[in-house]
Amino acid sequence: MKHWIEAARVRTLPLSVSGILVGCFYAMSQGHFNWKIVILALSTTLGLQILSNFANDYGDGVNGTDNDDRVGPKRAIQSGTISPGTMRYAIFVTAFLTLVSAMLLIYASFKGKYFLYSIIFFVLGILAIASAIRYTVGKNPYGYRGLGDVFVFVFFGLISTFGIYFMFTKEVDWLLFLPATAVGFLSVGVLNLNNMRDEASDAKSNKNTLVVKFGADWAKKYHYFLICSAMILFVVFAFINDMRDGVFNFDQYFFLPFYFPLVAHLKRVYKNSEPRLLDPELKKLALSTFFICVVLSIGLIFLFSDIALYIIENILE
Repeated sequence: MKHWIEAARVRTLPLSVSGILVGCFYAMSQGHFNWKIVILALSTTLGLQILSNFANDYGDGVNGTDNDDRVGPKRAIQSGTISPGTMRYAIFVTAFLTLVSAMLLIYASFKGKYFLYSIIFFVLGILAIASAIRYTVGKNPYGYRGLGDVFVFVFFGLISTFGIYFMFTKEVDWLLFLPATAVGFLSVGVLNLNNMRDEASDAKSNKNTLVVKFGADWAKKYHYFLICSAMILFVVFAFINDMRDGVFNFDQYFFLPFYFPLVAHLKRVYKNSEPRLLDPELKKLALSTFFICVVLSIGLIFLFSDIALYIIENILE
């Protein structure tokens, strides 16, 4: 069990649900909510992330990309704790369970009343599962051609956030494009960090990530763009959403203190000259993204100042 938990890369899981949380709470702020949709959306997203991690472990393991030159923690196939055959079976089972969860999510959302929407989301589910596997598995995996960033941005940013909101409301709110893009950028930032850390070993294995193609200096500038753009987009979203009622509400901006870890993170990336030292930054960036999304999401439906006042009043009593 320990080896399977390690292969699932638990530290990546909070990041994968960040977009789901924003989409759910934004829909809730408009009077739409259904616990079945929330639970099934979370299980589908987590299944997709675990599937991607298993497939990545398998693909990089059998292709020889995970070798002694690799900087990060040893993977299951690389270390021999899980055999390639067993991992293939796990990929199949995880893909099946994720598809079942996606189909239940579609039914819970549309209940057979919106046939076209159901077909569209079913196709998106199939594409997401196939993309998670094909990232490093197969004869010509797209992750080896520098296209992994596109997959992460689309599925864990745009579709994750927009998709769950649409499942609640059956509508598109273009304001949600701002946090969806921000979550996508931060998710890509985690992948970019991973690729910066593994640049040398990836280059030897012909895994042509964007970092390998354009170099470490370009990757740092790309990283600054992703993180800084995401920070700006979250603030713009909070401001526009806040001003819809014409009244400034500072509770909408309680996520801002979590920008301090991001700023510190950018400084460490800027000063970094040893790729292996970037490994701890993966967890820090992933958790910072998660907490920003949690606080931003809660602020959409609850007033933190009212909650604090209620707690203080009860303590005084």
